[in-house]
Amino acid sequence: MLSDTLTNELHRYAIGPRVRALRLRRKLGLVQLGDHTGLSPAMLSKIERGQLFPTLPTLLRIAMVFGVGLDHFFAPDKEKSLVAVVRKCQRIRLPAPPGGEPPAWLFESLDYPVADRRKNAFYAEFPLDARPADRHEHGSAEFIYVLSGRLVVDVNGEETVLDAGDVIYFDSSVPHGYRREGTVACKTLVIVIP
Repeated sequence: MLSDTLTNELHRYAIGPRVRALRLRRKLGLVQLGDHTGLSPAMLSKIERGQLFPTLPTLLRIAMVFGVGLDHFFAPDKEKSLVAVVRKCQRIRLPAPPGGEPPAWLFESLDYPVADRRKNAFYAEFPLDARPADRHEHGSAEFIYVLSGRLVVDVNGEETVLDAGDVIYFDSSVPHGYRREGTVACKTLVIVIP
């Protein structure tokens, strides 16, 4: 059984309607498509109506009939304007680093549905029991806006203390790390440019 978040994300790709559009463009019925793929017309109907999400081997069988790659079902629709909404209830909170007890911070991706994004946006929280983050390097630039609490950012050995409303922008290809300071959790908006 898939979670609501996974189900919503799979619906976003509109795999079923894409299969149906390919079938109708070729003027094939469900029975004919079933003959070509070895799949039952009932299964194909459920896939087209979004009641069943196909496995990759099943989707590959369908793709081969129409001479398209698997990317056809996952690539963004070039005809539509790019609009991505991420509801709070859909986001998944992850610890950083994975398996760290306690974690240095918790984060939620704010723009994960967007393919080929030019930046990555996160909501990050540094809880009261958070340990200082290990220094790390990535990307080319990072922007942090402190929503609440106090955060100390170490960039290449130089520490900067940020309070609510403060912003820091720095070269994230140099070693850097973070730690919460004070008596309350720290909440931030983080944008990383790969």
